Amino acid sequence: MGVYSKYVGMDVHKETIAVSVADGIGGEPRYLGEIRNRPEAVAKLVRQLKKEGVRLLFGYEAGPCGYELYRQLRSLGQDCQVVAPSLTPRKVGDRIKTDRRDSLTLARLLRAGELTAICIPDPSQEALRDLTRAREDLKRMQKQARQRLLSFLLRHGKRFSGKSHWTQAHFRWLETVKFEHPVQQIVFQEYVDLVQALTKRVALLDDQIVEHAAHSAFTPMITAYSALRGIDRLAATTLAAEIGDPRRFPSAPQMWSYLGLTPSEHSSGPSRSRGPITKTGNGHVRRLLVEAAWSYRHPARKTAILQRRAEKATEAVQKLAWAAQIRLCGRYRYLTGRGKVVNKVCTAVARELVGFIWAIGQTLPALQPST
Repeated sequence: MGVYSKYVGMDVHKETIAVSVADGIGGEPRYLGEIRNRPEAVAKLVRQLKKEGVRLLFGYEAGPCGYELYRQLRSLGQDCQVVAPSLTPRKVGDRIKTDRRDSLTLARLLRAGELTAICIPDPSQEALRDLTRAREDLKRMQKQARQRLLSFLLRHGKRFSGKSHWTQAHFRWLETVKFEHPVQQIVFQEYVDLVQALTKRVALLDDQIVEHAAHSAFTPMITAYSALRGIDRLAATTLAAEIGDPRRFPSAPQMWSYLGLTPSEHSSGPSRSRGPITKTGNGHVRRLLVEAAWSYRHPARKTAILQRRAEKATEAVQKLAWAAQIRLCGRYRYLTGRGKVVNKVCTAVARELVGFIWAIGQTLPALQPST
């Protein structure tokens, strides 16, 4: 990174940015004030700070405003760090929080090197990530709409006698449901139409994800991840979009930490106490991996579907995928045999699955950043 003359901490909001500067030679940071969160105001700030020909390092916490400020600063030839808010040091006894204090703290910690920078996705990765997260949002809405419809039917004593809901037989049964009061029939139909509309939108996004993933820089990565048990094409695309290039993690434990799958720990002196996973990382991937871990409760086996997916990957990836099955299926049986809670077992299996994902990533060529 080198030595910088000034460290600029920014507390970014929708309309304003609080700015503070810390000199590289030491001393207390000074507060410069607020500017509008607009490209022209940011460009003016950079021109003012560069009057003395100094080298600047900007920093702000990741948040809802995204990475447009980072990309603008980089386009202006400035170095910038987007830092992880959950890893920013906080004083336990500090009960006062203002934009001014936050920007001063960021400038001070930026100069001290105490902030943890996150990996900024390139435009193609961010686009794929937006696509997979939009599908996840729609799936959540679909689940809620289905639950509301079933709850409405249950309140009025309407029960489906078939084996499972949301099948073709279930939808045919819904067509026969009638209510005595006309208003209730309208309410029922609105619930049904909402479920069907969301189902069509999810299917549309599924097609878009498959099409986009087949013609992107992430295609080799998606193909490789699909060779793993419990990870289909859609799940593999989500992994690629959220994690990006796995080579940026020097080791598998660092990827565990990024995904929040590392056990929490509180140790003091001779006592050592470990608790549940930290859950401080990427929740989208963590949820996906825990769901995938449930498939390892069955014995290791190369099914026809899994074999067809694995054949598209390299031989090295196929060996790692089979080794993952043997290891993780055995791990599930061992832990459940010791009486461990099944949910905790699946979390442990998901953590070890990350190790195989990391190993597969090391066999792939490095991603070429897009512009």
